[in-house]
Amino acid sequence: MHQSESARSGRSHVSVLACFPTSEAREVAVAVVTALGANLGTPTGRSPLRTEAQVKWTLEVLRFGLSLPLDCATLRACVDIYAHWMTVLVSPRDSIPPPVVKEPNVYVQKILRHLRALFLPRSERSAPEYASVCQRVLCAVQLLAREGAGVSGDTWEMLLHFLLCVNQSVLATPTSAPSCQQVSVSSVEVLFQVSLVSCARCFPPRSLWLSWRQMMTTWRFQPAVLDQWTRVVSALTSRSLRLSFGPAFPRFKVADEDAALIPEDMDHQVTLQTWLRFLHLLGNPADLRRPPVDGPAPPGHEDVFLAAMTTISRLVDAFLGVSVVCGEPGEHMLINTGLSTRTHFRARLPSLGVAVTRSPFKDRMPSYVPSGVLRPRSGSAPPTPVNVLSMPSKSPPPPHARQKTSNISKAAGKPQIGSSQTSPSLHLWKSSSVLPAFSWVLYSSPRGPPSPLRGSVDSLLHVFGFCLFDAALVGKDSAPSECWEDGRAEACGTLCRIFSCKKTSEDVLPVYLSRFYAVLLQGLRVCEDFSPPVVSAILLHSSSLFCCDLAGVNLLLPSFICVLEKVLLQRELLSFRAFVSPVHLRRASILVLMSLLPLPQQFGPVQLVPLVDAGAEEVPTGSVRALKPRLVSLLIGSLRTETDSTNTQMLLAAILTLVQDCALMEAAGQTQRKGKIHHAGHGKTKRTDRSSHQSSSAAALWVEFVHLLTQHLTAQWRDDSAVCLATMEVLGGLARVEVSAAEREKKQAVISVCRYIEFQCGRPPPLHSRDLHSIIVAAFHCLSIWLTRHPDILEDQESLLELLEIVELGVSGSKSRQEEEVRCREAKELNPVSLRVKEAAEVTLNCIMQVSGASPFLGSSLNEDALIGCSGPDDSSLKKLRYFALDASVILGFLEQDQGPEKGSASCPSLTVLIRGQFSRHSWNFQHRLQPRQKAVSPQESSSEAQMHARISHCGTGVKNQMLLENINTVPLVPADHSIPDLWEGLTEEVKQHLDHLRGTLERQQRVEAEPRQSGAMTACTPPPPRPVTHVQTARLFLSHLGLVTPETLKDPDSRGVPAQLVSLDASLPGFYEDLRRLDRLPSRTQESAFVFYVRAGQKTAIEILQNVESRCTVSRHFLDFLSSLGRPAARGRESVDFASALGQTGGGGAFDGDRFVLKYDDALTDVTFVVASSSSHVRMEKHSTTDGSTRGEEAEPEVQRSSERRHQSEMMIVWVERLEDVETFPVCELNKSRPLSCGCGVHALFIHSLASGLFRIVSRGNPGPGNLGLLPPLVSGIVVGRRGLGPLVLETLINGCRRRQLCGDSAPPPHVNRKYAVGAAVLRYGARRRSEPDPYGALFRQL
Repeated sequence: MHQSESARSGRSHVSVLACFPTSEAREVAVAVVTALGANLGTPTGRSPLRTEAQVKWTLEVLRFGLSLPLDCATLRACVDIYAHWMTVLVSPRDSIPPPVVKEPNVYVQKILRHLRALFLPRSERSAPEYASVCQRVLCAVQLLAREGAGVSGDTWEMLLHFLLCVNQSVLATPTSAPSCQQVSVSSVEVLFQVSLVSCARCFPPRSLWLSWRQMMTTWRFQPAVLDQWTRVVSALTSRSLRLSFGPAFPRFKVADEDAALIPEDMDHQVTLQTWLRFLHLLGNPADLRRPPVDGPAPPGHEDVFLAAMTTISRLVDAFLGVSVVCGEPGEHMLINTGLSTRTHFRARLPSLGVAVTRSPFKDRMPSYVPSGVLRPRSGSAPPTPVNVLSMPSKSPPPPHARQKTSNISKAAGKPQIGSSQTSPSLHLWKSSSVLPAFSWVLYSSPRGPPSPLRGSVDSLLHVFGFCLFDAALVGKDSAPSECWEDGRAEACGTLCRIFSCKKTSEDVLPVYLSRFYAVLLQGLRVCEDFSPPVVSAILLHSSSLFCCDLAGVNLLLPSFICVLEKVLLQRELLSFRAFVSPVHLRRASILVLMSLLPLPQQFGPVQLVPLVDAGAEEVPTGSVRALKPRLVSLLIGSLRTETDSTNTQMLLAAILTLVQDCALMEAAGQTQRKGKIHHAGHGKTKRTDRSSHQSSSAAALWVEFVHLLTQHLTAQWRDDSAVCLATMEVLGGLARVEVSAAEREKKQAVISVCRYIEFQCGRPPPLHSRDLHSIIVAAFHCLSIWLTRHPDILEDQESLLELLEIVELGVSGSKSRQEEEVRCREAKELNPVSLRVKEAAEVTLNCIMQVSGASPFLGSSLNEDALIGCSGPDDSSLKKLRYFALDASVILGFLEQDQGPEKGSASCPSLTVLIRGQFSRHSWNFQHRLQPRQKAVSPQESSSEAQMHARISHCGTGVKNQMLLENINTVPLVPADHSIPDLWEGLTEEVKQHLDHLRGTLERQQRVEAEPRQSGAMTACTPPPPRPVTHVQTARLFLSHLGLVTPETLKDPDSRGVPAQLVSLDASLPGFYEDLRRLDRLPSRTQESAFVFYVRAGQKTAIEILQNVESRCTVSRHFLDFLSSLGRPAARGRESVDFASALGQTGGGGAFDGDRFVLKYDDALTDVTFVVASSSSHVRMEKHSTTDGSTRGEEAEPEVQRSSERRHQSEMMIVWVERLEDVETFPVCELNKSRPLSCGCGVHALFIHSLASGLFRIVSRGNPGPGNLGLLPPLVSGIVVGRRGLGPLVLETLINGCRRRQLCGDSAPPPHVNRKYAVGAAVLRYGARRRSEPDPYGALFRQL
């Protein structure tokens, strides 16, 4: 049509006044315009033009006026008249000619055709008046589009054609003049805004979209065009997502001024059509590499490519449901419990000179950030490192920026663009007319997980694949150009995010998979001309690529391993430091490595096929098992080169999972042994395979990793508390792994931990803190695990001495061997590092005693009820017991029994001692005998004993005392002798009578003894043997033998209230025996419980989830195998049964709900209970939470009942999810009603997702423990484990989490501390009050 051709050509008709001389024509124009302009300023003015002919003639005059110079007032008056007449469609007035009011659309179209001449190239374009006049026209057009009523379709089309011609004229010849730049920004903005309004009221025809798209091929090099396109596309995307996915979908937040661009009355279908048209306006950004047909490419087109790809990447994030916030980075901190990181790429400055200032965010932010070009988004990488406990780790330095030629202003300020003013009526977006300085930024701020409501991978690629695949392969056939590598890297990272967000059980078209794998193979080529930005982008966004069940993804194994070796085995990463933070790049690489480690165990015999033409060292052939040595070497090498705290903790977790899986696989006999063929013809190859297999065996890995951890523990890591804590937990986990290792290796590990404790205790006092003491406590616990798991360590004298000395150091604060003289324990002053360290050392000492056989591990089940058969606290038989407290920390209960005479021997009194301490309750039994049990007593021996007694009775008569002086009475007295009163002075008459009677008795006895000597004859008589005693004070003898019956141990309490070492307890006081039973119910081992849930695909409510375990048909068989690996079934009042019998024929795990069975794991240090949550258990838990302090039974409860009582205190949930997307909708609050105030915030949820490969992906949510203790090994979020090690690793994670809560919070003290406090409270409450000094001695001799 004619209008379209005119619009495309930019030409218009010439006014009739142009036929006359310029001076005369100008005079006519001035006269006419002056007269018309005078009526515009008066409110009641009336237009003198009344007929159509008058209006047409006037229009010709006004058209001529638009060709006058810009400094002429007539031109500005013509523009004002046109703008005023265009308001006829907004609000008709009397000042507008009646013909225009009668046919407004016809005359508005004519006016728009006339106004095109104003924007044609002219010499005065650089003048300030030019911008003012053009802005006046654009404001009028903007007002007409927004508020116009009755605008016809032809008028809308003419309006868009007018704006297209204006922009074509303005943008075709760019200039650096501020006025031209301002006009170009305004014209582009008005074009996009009017187009949006037109789409809502009269959708533009297809021909106009095609014309616009064709023009955009030349405009897209202009920053203003790219900025406006980004704003509009982002706003349309936000509106489309809200209309398509509903309010539950994560909102794609844009600036309010951008959101206001979209008319409110635009319906859903029109919004989608408009969004699609605007998305494709820019065309394929990959075409930017090809220069325009009409000339060379303008400068900065590679920056346009990067900006376009950044915008598309941001739109992809919005469709994935990732929480993204527009605006300045750092203004948002979105909740994200997964691992995500965006890192900073090189700062790219504009091609034209623009003054840029330093950013306040440590040079990480550019001074100017265009909307839509620089958006916060994060990739699939680990989170920012947690604060290290003892010494906070420094943040990684910003990467070095490679800058183009630009003027950098050192003073703070905004970019010096110009001081041109814009009209306030135009709500212009603040932007520069030149391409602003921006950098490709992968921010370290947290990034939300993808929404479960997101679309499929295919749907995203249908929309964005046309540009992503082409952009990811830009320049693949030529040498890499750093000008294009950033945009290509953005495209590769976006593709990786799309495929990593594949839903569970979703199928991806093979054509997309093949193109994606081709992109990765091209980008991961490690050669001389490889692209560091592309490699970094792929690694940063591929952390979960191998654990989302992509078909054929294992074909990429060799390429990824080569790249990981390039990244993880280098400490400095000089090739990448200019593009990305090495810490974040290594973190993403470690996540990829953790997903690759279990693959050789799972797909051992699967053969690898080379996919690209590369060197043999880059793409190896053979089986997947052949990659295991490389992966192990990669893990060891990365641990040696890693310096970041969080990254090191992730590697430590990977070590334990790898060793555990290898050990269990070898124990089950699933490892195929190599190198057993002894034929000579297979010599070299077989020996190589055998050595490779031996180096990768569980025992070899165990030894290698123990050496590595203990070496780094006492050297590089000793100042990093978070790493040291994780190392102690991993060493404890390695101690639980059953491998055949040499005793010297175990001995060396224990000695290394002891030396680490000694180093930490020896730090200067200013460096001591609670966090440091927590690490020392964890080290003592690690020693306890090694001693209980490997008791042979105590058989080595050197190890035993080292352990005892380190225990002495923990208890007393010093080691005796280091002092000048060795002091006994009683003479040594106790000055421990802290009370917690002292208690931890006592636990280790108790383990040494238990392992050595000095006391049983789990104590005794014997108590007062079983000992004397009492029926209650008022039973009179309890009076037979007497109780003492030793050091206010041990309660001793004595039961003395006088047994009757045995056959042929004397009576054998016995003593039963009930020992209640902070570690357990023990019962000892002593029996006093005249002879050893092994020696029989005969009558002859009995008579010989009587004769011996007779000889002993008469021996010694007549023996003269040599110590008595014979002439004592002849020695004269001195005055000092009279200072001592006579014995007989001060005596009462009664005492004197007793003494006289005693003197007479002695005299008579002397006469009787003297009679045989005087007669010279002696009568031989055999005295009868002594009668066996019927009562022996065995309790007194026991305490006396232990050295506890002395004035020092029974002294009175001093002024500070310190009780004596031995205190008698008054058992007659009320509540004494109830407190003893309460003490017996306190656990002596670390007890923890966890709930296990099963979530089927799509389930979101607690009722649905709890009903799954009622039937075997609603759970996976892998879930039942997992339950069987957690522990043994335990039941109340039943004999132990196997797992199959407890489960039943149709059970799905609901039998272990706490009523019938629970799953228990226990050892010398821990007691873990697993409860499979079901409907009945959840109802009972709710009832338990509504009753405050329900009454417990007085008797010791069975395991199931004790587990049921403490289930509401569980801090961990183990959730098996069939679909990974259900992690985000898991109803933690609804299933954790026992603690409604916390709403699950303090619960650590461990989600297990079964992959199609037979492996399991772990997702961690919540806080594993109070404080900033770092990651909780071994199951950190993002790790992938095998089926064999899943149960033991979950158990290990649960135990470590419980220990961390004990380390950090006073609300969860260790069990021995609880028992210690209970014993101390009982001693203070029931300690017998002494009335006089002999009272303690009298209590020992008192008959019961």
